[in-house]
Formats: sequence, C-alpha cells, structure tokens
Amino acid sequence: MLTVASDIDVLARFGRALADPIRCRILLALRQAPAYPAELADTLGVSRTRLSNHLACLRDCGLVVTAPDGRRTRYELADERLGHALEHLLAAVVAVESDQTCPDAATKDCC
Repeated sequence: MLTVASDIDVLARFGRALADPIRCRILLALRQAPAYPAELADTLGVSRTRLSNHLACLRDCGLVVTAPDGRRTRYELADERLGHALEHLLAAVVAVESDQTCPDAATKDCC
C-alpha cells in the first residue's frame, strides 16, 4: 500500500542516500543513463557485493528502481526529476562554494 511521505521523511531519505560517496557516484552515473550492476561496479571500481548493498539502500530510499531486461536487471532513477534535482543541488552547492568558505570539516562545524 502506497502512502504519502512527509516532506521531512522524503528529505531524510534523500540525505541518507547522499551521505555515502559511493551512493552519490551511483546516482550521478544513473543520472546519465540506466545501467546494469556489473557495468556500474566496473565503472565505479567497487566490488559487485558492495555495489549491490548500495543499490539496495537506494532502492529502499525510493531513488532507484529495477527494470527487468531479459535475464538481466537494469537500474535507473525512480523518476527523471531526481536527475534534475541532482543537477540543481550541484549547481546550488557550487554557487555557495564560490561565495563562501565552509569551516574546517575536521572541527565538525562544516555545513
């Protein structure tokens, strides 16, 4: 049964997905085009097991979906608007970075 998630839940899921560099790389790769797990693992230079765990997390977060393709399974963004959201987020962060410096991440004061 589908339910409407609150705005906070949606942002928390998106934040969880972006909290790991490998998941970020997967999302950026899938923003370009759908891909098969073996290809993603090779492209990203991670083991298939590790990639599988990250893809499961992204599926659980509702950001990627599987599409059967014969005997193989292809992964893609759950909605094309996610690709646009990533582009806008990247542009916003770049804009902030050019205007401000972030405190040292080692002090945990970084944004």
